[in-house]
Amino acid sequence: MKFSAALFGLAIGLASSSAMAASCGNTAQGFDGFLAQVKKEAAAKGISPTAMAVLSAAKYDPGIIKRDRAQNVFATSFLQFAGKMATDGRVTKGRALIAKNKATFDAVQQQFGVPAPVITAFWALETDFGGFMGSSPTVQSLVTLAWDCRRPEKFRPQIIPSLHLIDKGWLSPEEMQGAWAGEIGQTQFMAYDYDTSGVDFDGDGKVNLRDSVPDVIASTANLLKKSGWAAGQPWLQEVKITADLPWDQADLAITHSRAEWAKWGIATRDGQPIKADKMPAALLLPMGKDGPAFLAYPNFLKAYLKWNESLIYSTTAAYLATRIAGAPPVSAGRAPVTPPTYEQVVALQNYLDGHGYDVGKADGKIGAGTRAAVKAEQLKMGWPADSYPTPAFIAKLMGQ
Repeated sequence: MKFSAALFGLAIGLASSSAMAASCGNTAQGFDGFLAQVKKEAAAKGISPTAMAVLSAAKYDPGIIKRDRAQNVFATSFLQFAGKMATDGRVTKGRALIAKNKATFDAVQQQFGVPAPVITAFWALETDFGGFMGSSPTVQSLVTLAWDCRRPEKFRPQIIPSLHLIDKGWLSPEEMQGAWAGEIGQTQFMAYDYDTSGVDFDGDGKVNLRDSVPDVIASTANLLKKSGWAAGQPWLQEVKITADLPWDQADLAITHSRAEWAKWGIATRDGQPIKADKMPAALLLPMGKDGPAFLAYPNFLKAYLKWNESLIYSTTAAYLATRIAGAPPVSAGRAPVTPPTYEQVVALQNYLDGHGYDVGKADGKIGAGTRAAVKAEQLKMGWPADSYPTPAFIAKLMGQ
């Protein structure tokens, strides 16, 4: 799921975040009152009667909220998730599609600087190359999630752009459907990004992210470029690490030059020296000091983490792109790692929350807040501060 940074930094004519929170679910105005308010804003924006009819027909869908609360797919380890998603079949098909659409990919890379494997990996993970785009009514999904109090600031700014797509003639009311959370098309754009970053690369006068492969490829590249993608630069590199690194430096918020990482013994996957230059990189250990290890470059830290805030998803997408580009399957790491269970992570998050850490909702996902809190506790305990909560660490921390 993609939420453009522009939505958070710029006003786009809708209510402020505080107003959104104040008008979300279970308040006196009710969902009908909320929808009436959105319709008033849409009318002020000049939305056509055709698009307004789609908005008027939207209803609150409790099934969408149920699915939003049940997102446990990211509550797995990197190796488990990548094993299911970054398959050999997707690598093979991705390479075949690159060859089939070589002229388009070459032209897109020339214009936007994003290489074919990066685009193709997102294409694979988001919809299995357009095979599963979803059939949920987009506007209904967006108003439901905007009315819900969990993340209204992420979904309400998407409503007017979704109506723009109809008014532009890019999607008919019948085509305005996709994933349950409002994403549209073969690489699952949110409406704002579709509206502002979509590219008519086939030259037919509209941006069609459902059926036009050239538009899909170019729009995906354009969005990544807007997110900070730097042409000609790497994104992720699997590496081999030593047993005595300064583990507290293994943090996506900390970068060092490759020369510095080389001094600490970081080598290529096959044990060869890495380039000892000034290229900045963070050391990414998605399963801690004993699991797979990567150098994450600025393209990962900017573009990938803006595409999807889940570290498991972003790492898998970047890894799959390296596979499509020719890298071997990922190593399991230096030693076997036992991932914590969903229940163990929830218990850990509740414990950390009770001890003053901001880890967000106890959702069983090892996100940025949980990793930061784990690192802080590891430093206090004298454990290697790799930010990964093994079952042994959780048991020790919680006195079990």
